[in-house]
Amino acid sequence: MLFYWLNLIGIFFFTISGSVAARDKKHYHDYFGVFFTGFLTAIGGGTLRDMMLGAYPISWLSDENILISIICAFVFTILFKKYITRIRRTLFIFDTVGVGIYTILGVQKSLELGVNPFAAVILGLISAVFGGVIRDTLINEIPLIFAKEIYATACIAGAVLFTSMLYFNVDSNIAASVSMSVIIIIRIIAVKYKLSLPKFDFGNETID
Repeated sequence: MLFYWLNLIGIFFFTISGSVAARDKKHYHDYFGVFFTGFLTAIGGGTLRDMMLGAYPISWLSDENILISIICAFVFTILFKKYITRIRRTLFIFDTVGVGIYTILGVQKSLELGVNPFAAVILGLISAVFGGVIRDTLINEIPLIFAKEIYATACIAGAVLFTSMLYFNVDSNIAASVSMSVIIIIRIIAVKYKLSLPKFDFGNETID
């Protein structure tokens, strides 16, 4: 039950993240554009995960509560848009909470369907970041997964921690809470102190 509610919460946060990002762009002033971006941000990662797992019907097609969560998040964004957009790093906050939740949900669902732990970590990452990739692509931004800041690495760290804790028979609810917190903390610290992974550089070498 905890994971089910976490899924709805993650959907809620991702919808707000996508809606806020779209609203910040001048060519997305209409309500449909904002809603559509929020919708795709919310269901993008989970849809790809379910397709790769062969888990049909895809979650948002079979569970009306997911769509209700998306609609509620969109209405929340519209009603409180003046307050939300005034808060610095609003997109970062909602996106960070969303990826923290969705990473662990992706790993948990993959493990339940018999996927090996290594693949489950990858699917947890895909579940968390793919919605953001869609969001950033739609608004003509470089997806965060390709940016220099620590993003995907935080998800992987949390996913590995979660699978490790389950291996040692730690209660799944405790493991999920701790792992999600680790992802969120890593992201906050990385952005606050401008931490990043080393840049991959070919130097002056040329390819013939």
